Amino acid sequence: MYLMKTLFNSISPSAWLLMIFLSVIFILFPQIDIYFTNLFYTEGEGFFYLHSLPEFFLYKSVRYVLIVGYVLILFIWLYNRFTKKNIFDFTGKKLLYVLLVLILGSGLIVNALLKEHWGRARPSQTTNFGGDLHFTPAFVLSDQKGNSFSSGHTSGAFALLAFVMLAKRRKAFWMTLVIFYGSAVSMARIVAGGHFLSDVFVSFFIMYITSKMLYYLMFERKF
Repeated sequence: MYLMKTLFNSISPSAWLLMIFLSVIFILFPQIDIYFTNLFYTEGEGFFYLHSLPEFFLYKSVRYVLIVGYVLILFIWLYNRFTKKNIFDFTGKKLLYVLLVLILGSGLIVNALLKEHWGRARPSQTTNFGGDLHFTPAFVLSDQKGNSFSSGHTSGAFALLAFVMLAKRRKAFWMTLVIFYGSAVSMARIVAGGHFLSDVFVSFFIMYITSKMLYYLMFERKF
């Protein structure tokens, strides 16, 4: 009950409605995944954007963006701590927050729990797109040992939502930038046959919920 109360207190009603609406759409019309992926696939030639420069750059960028971002904030925190400065008002609590969003949302929920145990075959592995495994809808468990559901790269890109939550100035600008980057990474995974549309949507919402819920628990909740 406490967890449910926290979830509803930290997430806006409009966000809940959007998540529920999209989930119902993917449950009732799973062929949307196949239709959307098919836009980037040619029979006999495969996924025509695979290994293209934009796809390769976006695919590889997530690891380095996260490394640079988290190393930078670690240095800022260390500098503040040992010099008694207050750059960006970045405290140990804020450092813990951004780390928890990445570790719990992307690391534990998306990669350790869903990707490793859901079993959904990637688009390129299915018979629809030149593979030998069968397609399964987003919210249906599979025994095919696939790693499609949900997208690890998308969750990594949207881990940057934690930084947006802490921004004191130009929050709308930073949110737009993160949404644009996360969406571009998500599209790169789709056009390469690595994930379905529903995979990236689920990862986005997991990271959104994680960042909002942890922010509420750590900075907004009144004890």
